[in-house]
Amino acid sequence: MTGLLRVGVAGVHGHGRSHVDAVLAGADFELVAVADPRGGGDVPSSTRVFADAASMIDEVELDVAVLSTPIPTHTELARLALSRGAHVLLEKPPVPSVADHHALLSASDAASRAVQVGFQSLGSTGVAATADTLASGVIGELVHVGAVGQWSRSEQYWRRAPWAGHRVIDGRLVGDGVVTNPLAHAVATAFAIAGAAAPDDVVSIDADLRRANDIETDDTSSLVVELRGGARVAAGLAVTAARRREPYVLVRGTRGFLVYLYTLDTLHVHRDGAALPRAYAFERISLLDDLAGHIRDGRDLLAPLHRTGAFTRVLEAIVTGPPATPIDPGLVRVEASGGETFRTVSGVEDAVERVAWEGRTFRELGLL
Repeated sequence: MTGLLRVGVAGVHGHGRSHVDAVLAGADFELVAVADPRGGGDVPSSTRVFADAASMIDEVELDVAVLSTPIPTHTELARLALSRGAHVLLEKPPVPSVADHHALLSASDAASRAVQVGFQSLGSTGVAATADTLASGVIGELVHVGAVGQWSRSEQYWRRAPWAGHRVIDGRLVGDGVVTNPLAHAVATAFAIAGAAAPDDVVSIDADLRRANDIETDDTSSLVVELRGGARVAAGLAVTAARRREPYVLVRGTRGFLVYLYTLDTLHVHRDGAALPRAYAFERISLLDDLAGHIRDGRDLLAPLHRTGAFTRVLEAIVTGPPATPIDPGLVRVEASGGETFRTVSGVEDAVERVAWEGRTFRELGLL
């Protein structure tokens, strides 16, 4: 394909604005339309503005539809865009169920159009490099893969949208909890390093979900996932830490361990007997630019829908499983900062790190 790619962006406020800026800054793209019930924001006068995504997709001929819309709308809008001949950049989490995952894959194949998922961390060459380092044997045999996330989110964050903090709305799966949305990249990156892609790559899920906030979903959680082939992924994730720390994927081996800071694209190799780790930095490509390259020359996508099935299997299990357990109020501190109210959990930083290092849930460790 030659010429500029005609792009429409649905959902242009909040995180969606970053997609608008990326299109406007890209040499390959023309922003021909945006859609948002709150208005189009600051866009060129030539850009058509719609109140809803479906109308934009129906009325404008698009090469790429960027969907940064509420989670329950993803499957329907992506299938509509594919049927109209557009490739899709679909924000994470991509779909709320394994059935939707398979249905969207089928729609993508039938339309001969691609679906790229907005797990930005998968755009880094560091993901494959970490997997290759493990395979090289430099840290011995794999013990397990871990993931650690320690962020801080206010009570207002859980009221940012009608679907925020919910598992289900009007019978539709949502899954806006810490594991499946704010720190979903930790799980997706750990799976990519461990080689888990399809829903069937997940054998079992032990999810121990907790919450300090008055929400329907989880804000402080641990899970241990058994994968086909015997590997395990253990994640300790919380948005109830006192302050934000860089999240990472831990790869434990029998002769050392790896720490991949996926927001910084850096890998630290800790070898038994070595006084200091070796550190490596990697390049990252935007997923929109990667999708453009796929459209123009057929190169493989870095974050295609088919590589996110294992993540969706976990999301579905969390949304349909037991609800999150309230954390002991004695461990929860309520503090005001910058006009917002934060609930932080005492000891959560050590707890999530122990989950990743030991490969056990809070429940098994007797924590929180």
